[in-house]
Amino acid sequence: MDDTLRDLVHGYAQSVQEEELELLRALARIPAPSHHEERRASFVAAWLRSHGANDVQVDEAKNVICLIGDPNARELVAFAAHTDIVFDDTDELPLCERDGKLFAPGVGDDTANLVGLLMATSWLLDHPEVVPQGLGVLVVANSCEEGLGNLDGTRTLFQAYGQRIREFTSFDLYLPQCISTAVGSHRFRITVRTQGGHSYHDFGRPNAIAELCSLVHGLYQLSLPDDPLTYNVGRIEGGTTVNSIAAEASMLFEYRSTSERALAQMRTLLDEVVQSHRREGVDISIETIGIRPGGAEASEALQHLTERNLDIIRSITGCEPDQSPASTDANIPLSLGIPANTIGAVSGALLHTRDEWIDARSLETGLEVILASMLSAMR
Repeated sequence: MDDTLRDLVHGYAQSVQEEELELLRALARIPAPSHHEERRASFVAAWLRSHGANDVQVDEAKNVICLIGDPNARELVAFAAHTDIVFDDTDELPLCERDGKLFAPGVGDDTANLVGLLMATSWLLDHPEVVPQGLGVLVVANSCEEGLGNLDGTRTLFQAYGQRIREFTSFDLYLPQCISTAVGSHRFRITVRTQGGHSYHDFGRPNAIAELCSLVHGLYQLSLPDDPLTYNVGRIEGGTTVNSIAAEASMLFEYRSTSERALAQMRTLLDEVVQSHRREGVDISIETIGIRPGGAEASEALQHLTERNLDIIRSITGCEPDQSPASTDANIPLSLGIPANTIGAVSGALLHTRDEWIDARSLETGLEVILASMLSAMR
């Protein structure tokens, strides 16, 4: 990263510190469950238009898409941050500030990163001449990254723009992460149904809860594929009363790996365990509720993008980037063979809890990283 670019992004980030903080205070209060991001989408679209964006749309997936540069460009570079958070709140989200930290559900994952992307986009809107002739820049506030959103926002984006996007960078998670390896996941709802009955008079009939627990035990006894893989039972529910034999019980189950081969092997093992627990009077169904592709073929273009972003992170933060694999919006383009990174651009902790926080001072550093990444993609 050269000194000219470093000085430019540092000067801009310093000059808009208070504006960035105020934007975060406003956006962090707006609820945005996956598939219900319309209020944040409306806010972001209006904010972009008020800062000079002429080509802004909200698509059917509730992605906010802002195009800068040549609208007919055959090549696009895309930059994204997601609007949704993991919580189902529909009322205004609580926000408090203490000791230089901002606390709010979803404040770091991914609201602060989205704010950084918007502030960097504001600079770009004021300097459209930096976009090369024949290139288009897509800035996307995308939906449905979290949980059972199943990356639907990014899927919709790539269905619309496909191979026109030559590279994709999302901003998510924490400094100094730079993710270029996708962790894939398969997610299921597994339901056991039995006849049920009275706990005393019908004792001995199959109990759906007991059958489900036996199935869980069987899953946790599996010999796993050779490639790294994790799995988890995240939720169990079922039954009715203390004196009723449970007629239905279900669980949410997922497994994850960077290897598509391991994911396929685990699906076979899951089917075998389920089949071994089916018997007369015990019906077991498996419903797929989410698939995220994992892995990606290494390419020279992906290596170039990653090395460029690693250099930016080192130059601005002075830290060695964390390249650990993760599951992010970058999973989709990586699975399509399109170079993609996810960069963390804020410092904080306790993501996916209601006590999540970010360090307000990190907003400036994160904005530098985001703007430098965007400008470097156009050189």
